[in-house]
Amino acid sequence: MSSLDLALIGNCNIGALIAPTAEIVWACFPRFDGDAMFCSLLRERQGHDDFGFAAVDVVDFSHAEQEYVTNTPLLVTRLYDRHGGVAEITDFAPRFLQHGRRFAPMTLVRQLRRLAGSPRIVLRVRPAHHYGRERPSVTWGSNHIRYVAPDLTLRLTTDASVTAILEETPFFLEDTSTLILGPDETLQGGVAETGRHLAENTIAYWREWVCHLSIPFEWQEAVIRAAITLKLNAFDDSGAIIAALTTSIPEAAHSGRNWDYRYCWLRDGYFVVNALNRLGRTRTMERYLAYVVNIAAGSKDGILQPVYGISGRTLIDEHVIDSLPGYRGMGPVRVGNQACRQVQHDVYGSAILTATRVFFDRRLVRCGDEALFRRLELLGECAVQLHDQPDAGLWELRGSARVHTFSSVMCWAACDRLARIAARLGLTQRHAYWQTQAGRIHQVIDQRAWNGNLNSFVATFEGNAMDASLLLLNEVGFLQADDPRFAGTVAAVERELRHGDFIFRYVEKDDFGKPENAFLACTFWYIDALAALGRRNEARALFERLLACRNRHGLLAEHIDPRSHEQWGNFVQTYSMVGLINSAHRLSVPWGQAF
Repeated sequence: MSSLDLALIGNCNIGALIAPTAEIVWACFPRFDGDAMFCSLLRERQGHDDFGFAAVDVVDFSHAEQEYVTNTPLLVTRLYDRHGGVAEITDFAPRFLQHGRRFAPMTLVRQLRRLAGSPRIVLRVRPAHHYGRERPSVTWGSNHIRYVAPDLTLRLTTDASVTAILEETPFFLEDTSTLILGPDETLQGGVAETGRHLAENTIAYWREWVCHLSIPFEWQEAVIRAAITLKLNAFDDSGAIIAALTTSIPEAAHSGRNWDYRYCWLRDGYFVVNALNRLGRTRTMERYLAYVVNIAAGSKDGILQPVYGISGRTLIDEHVIDSLPGYRGMGPVRVGNQACRQVQHDVYGSAILTATRVFFDRRLVRCGDEALFRRLELLGECAVQLHDQPDAGLWELRGSARVHTFSSVMCWAACDRLARIAARLGLTQRHAYWQTQAGRIHQVIDQRAWNGNLNSFVATFEGNAMDASLLLLNEVGFLQADDPRFAGTVAAVERELRHGDFIFRYVEKDDFGKPENAFLACTFWYIDALAALGRRNEARALFERLLACRNRHGLLAEHIDPRSHEQWGNFVQTYSMVGLINSAHRLSVPWGQAF
């Protein structure tokens, strides 16, 4: 049965998820949002004719071990047979600097090595196309196999027996074998030598990258793995950062809450940028800021979508794929995301909060100027007009529209940050204008979103339900941490939304019924709120328990079952890993006090 006990490899152009037995269960080509040519995560192997995966099957298999190469996304799997034989598989996607440029091709490398005994293996390479609907046609030569699909051809170059791969016949792994799957181009040089060169340079690249991370004294390994994961979800070509590598992993069993997350949500931007800043990764941050700023600058009349394609395209219409039954057979499988057509007013604050750093961070090569500010003002005017209007909210409700408090707060944040930017640029009149607008919206929220009976802000204007996004009122600057209304709101969230160690987004019924699992990012928000309130020991203890819920590789999905602690939802979830990074930096003892 499929699980999310998976490892992530990648190179910021493509990514792959690998099961504990070294099966590649998910990989899209030619980029994150492309065709899932390996898709057994959404259609488990059952019969002889199954396809959409790549596996190394050991005859008389006993057990497996798996781990990352330290401070890299290179994955090592050791497969044991019942006779003392051990085969080691190293999987990675090449990434390093070459001739002054990034070298990160659409390529997966698989190195096999005999460690002990005489392991007998079967190599199965069975890509699919059109999301698992068909198998590509196959041609081959003396040391390569071509998988020919209508839109893309992959070439597997190898020093293993081509016949053994084509016919999937068992053979003894005598020493080493290398498989390089990538573009339909002739490989220059020997396969084994090329594989070693790619591995050595990729290891060196990632270890150098990690050396320049700013990390907290405590929880260093957890933060390093989260940082590498965040980097792997950043698309080199445009700077976009995807929410997750996968589509349609349900938020809970048989819930129907199956969405495609291989796109970029603007609301994630503020938190992603905070994490990248804390890590000191200014280049990745600058690329992402450029992506967001370009979208904001190109918006028609200041109107923004909640989510965009990784190239910045606007239309990512949603449709159901009937060729894949889904994770554990729990469909539907969706490609695209209808949220691109939703009205979500918080996006104006998200975009401006993200772009604000361009005006204040002097490490960035390109700083914000008055021309950019004027473009951002269009977004601010939308925020002014929409702050008290109904929308789908940040949780993207599909069947109802209400005036959501968090959307209004983010509209306030848009105006507040525009006032600060105007002051920075010396635009006195614009500073006064935006400060006035921010004050007016703040007053509206204070009057309409505060529930005196609950001693808390609530999810919607004149409502009485709670929403975990209210934990962010201090984070975005709407309330000071010592404001008793913030403490009251956190207490109400604890009372209504905490189940065990975890925080639900909300508990009322929505279009798909009552939520069953907790949203991991919300639990990190709660940890941060506890720290802001001075409840640091509680926050640290809860953070430690949350870290224990990661899978064996230190990775997190989107949701978690508060009872079994099983992870659900799309994987690996950027928002969850960003939450880990931000909370660890907030809670760790300073380096100067550590020893």
